[in-house]
Amino acid sequence: MKRISVAAAVVAALGGLTLATTALAAPAPAGTTPVSVVEDTTSRVIAILADKSTSVDEKRHKVQDVVYASVDFETLSRLVLARNWSRFTAPQQAEFMTQFKEHLSMTYGRNVENYKNEKVTITGSREENQGDWTVKTKIIRNGPDDIMVDYRLRQRDGSWRIIDVIIEGVSLVSNFRSQFQDVVASSGPERLITLLREKNAKGEPLKNGNG
Repeated sequence: MKRISVAAAVVAALGGLTLATTALAAPAPAGTTPVSVVEDTTSRVIAILADKSTSVDEKRHKVQDVVYASVDFETLSRLVLARNWSRFTAPQQAEFMTQFKEHLSMTYGRNVENYKNEKVTITGSREENQGDWTVKTKIIRNGPDDIMVDYRLRQRDGSWRIIDVIIEGVSLVSNFRSQFQDVVASSGPERLITLLREKNAKGEPLKNGNG
């Protein structure tokens, strides 16, 4: 799982959450292409990770800010919960998104210190069903074990934003969906929210559907 952890540090304080630059760029404007969104996001994350003058905690917060601006967390949350989304009341949906965002940051953000001068190159892109777009990238490491990372994006209100990250064929959405479904099915929405809140307070990742 070490390769997944390294990838997570690069692609997202989720990451979620990339082409090296020497300075942080401004947020991508509405209407840009899926490829340009991924280029901008990954470049800015790499620039933060490569900055030796910044502490680990500062890097973690800066990466979170970049990722939060690039990810559509409402759509991501809907995809993760799938048909169970409608079982949550509006306040529960809002609280789930808050706790899930924090959980992603806690789970993946800790990996920023594992950055080892990786670089990222975009290897292709393709349009998906219903207008989504996949941008394919490769994390180039100092060795033979390059990591393939795909970003799925969806356009909303004129802006392309990330709705899933697939690391070495493992979808973030599918991974968490499989963990959450059993909890909601057996104990209901409030139990999942409580479980996430408890794990976040302890700084523990959710290892299985029962916590």
